[in-house]
Amino acid sequence: MKKFFLFIITAGMSAVMISCAKQEASPLQAGTVVRDTLMGVPCCIYLPDNYKARVQKTHEVFPVLYLQHGMYGSEDDWTTQGRLVHWMDSLLRCGAVREMVVVMPDNFLGSIPPAEREALMAAPDTTPSGEAFDTSKGSAHWRKFTREQERGYEMSGYWESRFPAFMAEAEQRYSISSEPSQRAIAGLSMGGFHTMHVSHFLHGQFACVGLFSAVVFPPVSAEAYDNWQEEVRALMADNKLYWIGMGREDFLYEPMQEYRRWLEENHLEYTYYESAGGHTWDNWQDYLCRFLQKL
Repeated sequence: MKKFFLFIITAGMSAVMISCAKQEASPLQAGTVVRDTLMGVPCCIYLPDNYKARVQKTHEVFPVLYLQHGMYGSEDDWTTQGRLVHWMDSLLRCGAVREMVVVMPDNFLGSIPPAEREALMAAPDTTPSGEAFDTSKGSAHWRKFTREQERGYEMSGYWESRFPAFMAEAEQRYSISSEPSQRAIAGLSMGGFHTMHVSHFLHGQFACVGLFSAVVFPPVSAEAYDNWQEEVRALMADNKLYWIGMGREDFLYEPMQEYRRWLEENHLEYTYYESAGGHTWDNWQDYLCRFLQKL
């Protein structure tokens, strides 16, 4: 069995490992976030300091991280609740990470075919079946979808199938590398599901993969994922880092342990970090900082 790494870190050790990032950023931020639409999907794009002038002057090409949000999220999640700009700038100032472009798509809207998406968004106060959406059930979302309806789109395989075209448009629009060695992909929860399955659908196209409190197992009924086990085996032969973060109180903890057992039974090498806590932004910010420093 190949070696795998297990890190069960106390809060004190965690503070030491990312103490540099925890320093308050100066008022002048090094990076900027712009909004864009790629393949009809809203995105937030983090650009390094003085990006435009550098590209115009030297044609500099940057590494890229594709970073995905969770269920009921949007392209804003990582820059608002995840404080991505703060962590990127803080880590850059102390030399802990490389400069890179971070592409944060609305991976939920990306999961809906364009024609269907247009019709659904034209009626934001009704469900896809045409019924009024009941916000009193506690599953309110700005798109007015129930959890079951959103999961049906998210786990259809459509976003994974369209991801090569999405990356191609990002590379055309921004000065980012098309070399697999300069690409990483990561995501939290349902975005971790997309990350896992995009990475093995496109094995050999990402050097680093990060799963943060990820949903991992696809529905049995979803034919798009029928060959996922064989594809993960092929992926593991190509990528340089397969990084998993999970909280001990996370409701997805047991499925992730089952997935880890499968990886180990198949002699597949990965890095595992286990923290206290559950399905929270405190954990996802921690995982992001740790993952960034591995790139």
